[in-house]
Amino acid sequence: MGQYERLILMAEDELTQYSTDARKIERLRQKIGLSVSAAEQKQIKAQLEAELPTGGIAKIVETQRQAVALPFWGIAGLGLLLGISFMQPADFLATILGGAAAIYLQKWGWQLQAKRLVLQTLEDIEERVRNPAA
Repeated sequence: MGQYERLILMAEDELTQYSTDARKIERLRQKIGLSVSAAEQKQIKAQLEAELPTGGIAKIVETQRQAVALPFWGIAGLGLLLGISFMQPADFLATILGGAAAIYLQKWGWQLQAKRLVLQTLEDIEERVRNPAA
């Protein structure tokens, strides 16, 4: 596992903590500062800037992953309800497809949010190197 994947996993770990973004960045900044060289930081930052979406559906999924996945959870629940009550095995297909789509969207949004957190942290580190007094 390379540094890039390690940083994303560390950011996903930070996302599980209930705290402000500033606090998450602060904790992540300390971890990155100790384990990643400056050259690797610049390389990872460039890779993240190229990967992360700037608009469209990916940006919406990143910021509102639960709201985007909610209709698919509804389809999954409705398929389960109708499949059980009307004894229609085909309705269970809606349950499987809706649940899979909801899980995929939430996972994708989680990964995008973790990447954005790493990028914000790397920018914060870069800013502190330029202006150490601040």
